[in-house]
Amino acid sequence: MGRLSVTILLILSALQGSNVNVYERNCVACHRHVSPSLEKLFFDYLLKYSSERRVKRALADYLKHPTKKRSVASEEVIQKYGLMPKTWLRDTDLHKAIDTYWETYKVFGKIK
Repeated sequence: MGRLSVTILLILSALQGSNVNVYERNCVACHRHVSPSLEKLFFDYLLKYSSERRVKRALADYLKHPTKKRSVASEEVIQKYGLMPKTWLRDTDLHKAIDTYWETYKVFGKIK
C-alpha cells in the first residue's frame, strides 16, 4: 500500500472516529439557525422519556422516521418549522451524534 493510501485511510479513520464532528456537522449546523434549540429539545426528550437509554432510542427512532407522534416539539413549532427530514446518516454515525448530544446536555453527574 502506498503512502498516499495510508494517509487517506488515516484521515478517514480520524473523521469517522470523531463524534463531535458528526454531531457538529449534522445537528448543530442546522439547529443553530432554527428553533427550538438543541438544549430545549434535549430537556423535552428527558422529561418525556426520563432515562438515557429511552431518550437515545426515541431520538434515533424520530430521526429515522419523523412523525408528529414521535416528535417532542409543540404543535406551534411543527406548524412553523415542519418536521425534520428523515436522517441520511448511517446508524453508526447517527448513534455517535446522539451520544455526543447526550454528553453535551446531560445533567446527571453535573449537579452538586
